[in-house]
Amino acid sequence: MNKNSFISLALSRRVMIRAFNIALLVGTILALINHGEKILSLTLSCEDFVKIILTYLVPYGVSTWSAVQAIKGTE
Repeated sequence: MNKNSFISLALSRRVMIRAFNIALLVGTILALINHGEKILSLTLSCEDFVKIILTYLVPYGVSTWSAVQAIKGTE
């Protein structure tokens, strides 16, 4: 695989750690805004869990995409 391919850059330790940290922060804020009442009352359904997981995956994906594009733009 090419060293500068999207996949290799996206799977690099630096990009993954940064994306994880951003997803943790942004995903938590969004999950609390969107599902806070159900989280606090412990009435989450399976559908709610799927939505919360997606709430974390979206900022992870966006952060990964933007980091890879930034790295490619500086080369």
